[in-house]
Amino acid sequence: MSLSLAQMRAHIFLVILDKFSGSSDRRQEALAEYFLVTMPNVPEDAAKRLAELIPDLMPDLYSKWIGEFTERLFETVSDEQLQHLCDGSVENNAALGLVFLMFMESERMEKQTEDDLREYARKHSGADDMGDLVAAYLRGKVEALRLDVGRDKVQ
Repeated sequence: MSLSLAQMRAHIFLVILDKFSGSSDRRQEALAEYFLVTMPNVPEDAAKRLAELIPDLMPDLYSKWIGEFTERLFETVSDEQLQHLCDGSVENNAALGLVFLMFMESERMEKQTEDDLREYARKHSGADDMGDLVAAYLRGKVEALRLDVGRDKVQ
């Protein structure tokens, strides 16, 4: 039995939302896995500590990004392949998560997320540069973690 477009959209949305924001532990686990894949020189314990530093985001941002991902997926993937990806299997749900991460790593989405975070910070703080401040803070935390991990390797 084939799923309708609405059913596939709902499935994709719920799979991604559950993987990346369902709970703090699952979100941190997903982030740690992402760091291990994208930064192979970072040890597992450092990836876990880094994931703990990244705050939860508002659900409306997750919804926006997952919606953009779903739109792009429907533009570029055939209905037959989408049906297969939405079969509910553990493997295909994991594949959807991986494709979502790749989408979020794209140059377009890196810029979009930066703009969205800056806008979110401006709306909630009243200051235009709060997004830059948050980004600078996170970059500083990443650098401190990198130095800490480097020190652990030397000892």
